[in-house]
Amino acid sequence: MLIETETTPNPATLKFLPGRVVMDAGTRDFATPEEAVASPLAEALFDLGDVTGVFFGRDFISVTAGPGSDWGMLKPDVLALLLDHFSAGMPLFRAVGTAGFSVPAEDDFAENPEDADIVAQIKDLIETRVRPAVANDGGDIVYRGFDKGKVFLQMQGACSGCPSSSATLKNGIEQLLRYYVPEVTEVRAV
Repeated sequence: MLIETETTPNPATLKFLPGRVVMDAGTRDFATPEEAVASPLAEALFDLGDVTGVFFGRDFISVTAGPGSDWGMLKPDVLALLLDHFSAGMPLFRAVGTAGFSVPAEDDFAENPEDADIVAQIKDLIETRVRPAVANDGGDIVYRGFDKGKVFLQMQGACSGCPSSSATLKNGIEQLLRYYVPEVTEVRAV
């Protein structure tokens, strides 16, 4: 089994491509070792000590190293864990209910029912135009809400903590949404 690696715009994060589907649907972001107990693989990656974030995408895993970590030393350990995991056909997640595993709520903001058409347009643009591009960089962006012209998005994976994420939000996503949905006045990260 060959696992390819790619750099991401976030210098602390590498994208690992095992050449197979990682998650059949959705994505999962682990920002702390406590969250990682839901997944044996994420937990093992955090146990390496230098890992500060793990993100599962459809066909990739993004791993973020802590400040001062040396990818030259960490990368072989990450590759070995991924190779062992996928070669053995181990499950990505523990059984539901284990260790308080829960799926985060999709939206953080109560939305005005009158904005339903606007919200549908925003979600469609994020799903069809933004998320595929961001996944190429080893991350994801999740819609969290719309309120009085402001769109709230959560950056995950390589996008979380990336030095260029604010530029991506303002110069890319905000311009796209404002162009197609005139009711959008601003995009904010949560």
